[in-house]
Amino acid sequence: MSSAPQLRIPATYLRGGTSKGVFFRLQDLPERAQVPGPARDALLSRVIGSPDPYGKHTDGMGGATSSTSKVVIISPSTQPGHDVDYLYGQVPINEAFIDWSGNCGNLSSAVGPFAVANGMVDPARVPRDGIATVRIWQANIGKTILAHVPVVNGEVQETGDFELDGVTFPAAEVQLEFIDPADEGEGEGGAMFPTGHLVEDLDVPGVGVFRATMINAGVPVVFVDAAALGYDGTELQGAINEDRAALEKLEAIRAQGAVRMGLVDSVEAAAKRPLTPKVAFVAPPKDYLSSSGKPVRAGDIDLLARAMSMGKLHHAMMGTASVAIAVAAAVPGTVVNAAAGGGTRAMVRFGHPSGTLRVGAEVARADGQWIATKAVMSRSARVLMDGAVRVPADAF
Repeated sequence: MSSAPQLRIPATYLRGGTSKGVFFRLQDLPERAQVPGPARDALLSRVIGSPDPYGKHTDGMGGATSSTSKVVIISPSTQPGHDVDYLYGQVPINEAFIDWSGNCGNLSSAVGPFAVANGMVDPARVPRDGIATVRIWQANIGKTILAHVPVVNGEVQETGDFELDGVTFPAAEVQLEFIDPADEGEGEGGAMFPTGHLVEDLDVPGVGVFRATMINAGVPVVFVDAAALGYDGTELQGAINEDRAALEKLEAIRAQGAVRMGLVDSVEAAAKRPLTPKVAFVAPPKDYLSSSGKPVRAGDIDLLARAMSMGKLHHAMMGTASVAIAVAAAVPGTVVNAAAGGGTRAMVRFGHPSGTLRVGAEVARADGQWIATKAVMSRSARVLMDGAVRVPADAF
């Protein structure tokens, strides 16, 4: 019986925000995996350990959740005025493909530190002590992210006292600015609100009609009222993820929203694009206990938000969905703005299953349409392991 040797591929395993992923420099990948296509997808899926019918990722680097089954490719930027290109892939657990349709806001916080540590930023722009601003081109959606990375003694500072709900230990704060976060390239009209409405009735055959806000900001999201789903917005993962009927209903809403937003031609096609859009439900503030047992008080938050990621309720909140929450909350008339009490706001703090998060957005009206100029948030990032991953040579 013949056997294939294992390839050794340089890689770094990083936590960014409430996610983890395997980071590669483009130049370190095998030549046929340096370009889009089946070879690249097969290689990176094997790194993660997918597809895994057991749902455990025992034979790979994945963590068998949407938050921990991610790959990132970093390369010198092809865009003027940027330092690096950042390409993100969401790897399904038990399916044989990678979804490249969106960004990961959490892992965005690890891109800047990775770029600095790997000498991909002009040394003249990296202070010995201070903040290095890394100009990132998010290649999946064609957007700019500015990462403000703390540097001490010429090296990336990873430890610190910044606490992020959903992450066990404190670390150094990395501030992110998502520039012009609305995705004008997708949807019927290519606008921040691709259907042309701030709120509308979304008819989901066999499920119901839901008042929804559909927005492209950070990531395409379908927002609905928690009450319309029979929830109050304080739900934790078990309440949703152990309820098959609830998961099917939420997926049906997501798929219908994808069609309505012009992202796919049919609900069947939406199944092949599980990363985007997201579906999230929101509600006015209410006291609850987070998944860690920490009390969250209604008086300390503006609204409650829960979001689905790859068919499951996220344990905290995706970074890109946080951008969408901030932008939608800033626009009077949206479902999110109503849950936050209406009015205008440049900053919002929302409650999620693991605690709270503060995120801001700048919006304006131009030519009769709403636009978002910037969204800001703070995350943290830390290298968990670096060296090389091993992959069977016949895996791709």
